[in-house]
Amino acid sequence: MNIVRTVLWIAITAILVAFIAMNWTKVPVNFWPLDDANYVHFEWPVGVVALVFFGLGMMPVWLYLRAVRWRLQRRIASLENSLRANSIAPAAAEAPVSTFESAPET
Repeated sequence: MNIVRTVLWIAITAILVAFIAMNWTKVPVNFWPLDDANYVHFEWPVGVVALVFFGLGMMPVWLYLRAVRWRLQRRIASLENSLRANSIAPAAAEAPVSTFESAPET
């Protein structure tokens, strides 16, 4: 399974490198408007701009999924601990065995 994951990551990396290499022309990116009707702008390659903003768009979803995973792992650990505590408690507090014998029938 690790080989499949490694091959997949290598393919994704190759596609991203090819995308950046084919889109290396620089474009102006207007970053912030100024008072004199101009903008603070940077000239970045199209591929880098696309990857940066793709990463920025993916960040909230990734953070949300990490938070959900963290919450579920804490919940599972809590349930496992309570199950472990409940399985140990009855063994320590066993009821004494009754030694009462029934009377012989006459």
